[in-house]
Amino acid sequence: MTHPLPVCYTSPDSMVKRRTMIDLLLILLAIVGFIVWLMWNEPRMLYHPSREIEQTPDQLGFKYENINLTTSDGVNINGWFLPAEVPTKAGVDANVLPPPTRLTVLFFHGNAGNISHRLGKIAIFRDLGVDTFIIDYRGYGRSEGQPSEQGTYLDAQAAYEYLTQQRKLSPRSIVAYGESLGCAIAADLASKVEVRGLVLEEGFTSTSDVGQKMFPFFPVHWLVRNKYNTLSKMPRIHIPVLIFHSRDDEVINFSHSQRLLAAANEPKQFVELHGGHNDAFEVSAPTYRAALSKFFVTLSL
Repeated sequence: MTHPLPVCYTSPDSMVKRRTMIDLLLILLAIVGFIVWLMWNEPRMLYHPSREIEQTPDQLGFKYENINLTTSDGVNINGWFLPAEVPTKAGVDANVLPPPTRLTVLFFHGNAGNISHRLGKIAIFRDLGVDTFIIDYRGYGRSEGQPSEQGTYLDAQAAYEYLTQQRKLSPRSIVAYGESLGCAIAADLASKVEVRGLVLEEGFTSTSDVGQKMFPFFPVHWLVRNKYNTLSKMPRIHIPVLIFHSRDDEVINFSHSQRLLAAANEPKQFVELHGGHNDAFEVSAPTYRAALSKFFVTLSL
């Protein structure tokens, strides 16, 4: 006598639950995969250093000193000190006269390249009658180590101590200048030590805000390790602030600098430029130079 084989029956509810569990597992795996990917790639996405020094100031006829420093955590970093080209008043436009008191721009560049790619901007500082000290962060140019948020802050501190302790400059003669990523570093320094003024060019509120815009469906704010929260530093800064930003910036949205301006204390000034993230200072050269010159003269009075 034969018996019929048992029939396996799966209810519609069971199928739905199984499919839901599979979907949740896939979502969880995607989130975990994204977290691992972000942690692995974050430094590569944030920092784009170049080791090759493509040009030195003397090749452009600029006098300079090659400076080597050691940070508080023992990393050797490199920089250049360039004295100003002080123009005479004869035949010089009033908008580009040198400031009455000699100022020094402590220049923190963006996340790509190295100090040799900023000579065009340094030339403007020289023309406006201010000295410049520019450093390469750890991992950039001739500086040792690997970049990180805390590491770049230590690099900035070492540069400041070089100016105030070794060169014996008054803190009130130093203007912290940040370009893109350097805005976060300049603002952090200005929130901790005495400087005369702060200039932010094409800055951002935080790297987590930038990352959240890139990956809107993931909790980037919780995952980013190098946060560079410029916005949180602004209320602690009580010196004159000048902010440049272009509406055409294809990397950092114009709204970032508007939020930085809103968080800054008086006196503060916002100057709108035109052009891309990396060339707005050239595209809007007359506006840029005139605003910088006026700011420097005001600081030096």
